[in-house]
Amino acid sequence: MTDSESGPDPDVVVVMGVSGSGKTTLAKGLSTVLGWEFAEGDAFHSEANVAKMRSGIPLTDADRWPWLEAIGAWISDKERRGESAVVTCSALRRAYRDLLRAGRPHVRFLHVTAGSDVIRDRMEHRPGHYMPPSLLPSQLATLEPLAADEPGVTITNEGSAAQVLDRALAALGHRKEHA
Repeated sequence: MTDSESGPDPDVVVVMGVSGSGKTTLAKGLSTVLGWEFAEGDAFHSEANVAKMRSGIPLTDADRWPWLEAIGAWISDKERRGESAVVTCSALRRAYRDLLRAGRPHVRFLHVTAGSDVIRDRMEHRPGHYMPPSLLPSQLATLEPLAADEPGVTITNEGSAAQVLDRALAALGHRKEHA
């Protein structure tokens, strides 16, 4: 049964933040607890974008727009079907977030933050990821935190994965025992 058949509107949460902030771990946890579909935003990147990042070259807005539009199309599909979902996407700038929520009334953002030393350490120790730690400064420089008029919440990625998940669920207005 879809959410639309049971009555409530779908909820689409975009877990955002710089690379290494813990978006994927948190989004997978939300997906599991809430029973929502999960999508990894990195999977929407073109091969050219991945090659650029793997080479340590920051993406430009021209590189990002098609990627963001692909994620937006996925979100639109979920909303049309009345399905709640969670997707990761750095969504570093307000303009990117505006694109992701344009015409998509059920999108909310969950901004995951952590100290730059913590993030750099994570990036240096995660196997098989194409994003090198050398790109962290460009991501931090690009980041525009959620503004008060944007639909979303910010949480810190301090503590265990379970503690961060509990914090996220509370911030989003969900509780584990009802998931």
